[in-house]
Amino acid sequence: MSQDWLLRPLSLPITPKREIAPRTTGPGHTGGTSFQEELNKVLAKQQRVTFSGHALERLRLRNISLTQDDLNRLGNAIDKVAAKGGRESLVVYKDTAFVISVKNRTVITAVDSAHMNDHVFTKIDSAVFA
Repeated sequence: MSQDWLLRPLSLPITPKREIAPRTTGPGHTGGTSFQEELNKVLAKQQRVTFSGHALERLRLRNISLTQDDLNRLGNAIDKVAAKGGRESLVVYKDTAFVISVKNRTVITAVDSAHMNDHVFTKIDSAVFA
């Protein structure tokens, strides 16, 4: 029996040719998303808490300022609620109540103690004191 098959070179597997995708960023690019937009999306996903336009307006009108530590505490509260399956939560922190969309990690509104009289919170399924 001949052993010619031992001397034959092995063939490489056939792979489809890869096409080079057109450049989507850089000077002169007019379609798609820019690098800055993509970076903003990534950074937003890394943030522990975001604020809706309505919430930002309420914070401004009511002179509520938050430190990085406050944001971390809110983020931890969201983590706790998410672990329990909450979807829309009331988070009470210091003298402020925050209604938060847990899925989006977004503060929907903020109410300080001066505006809590006769305030009713609806459409929430959980509450946490942070």
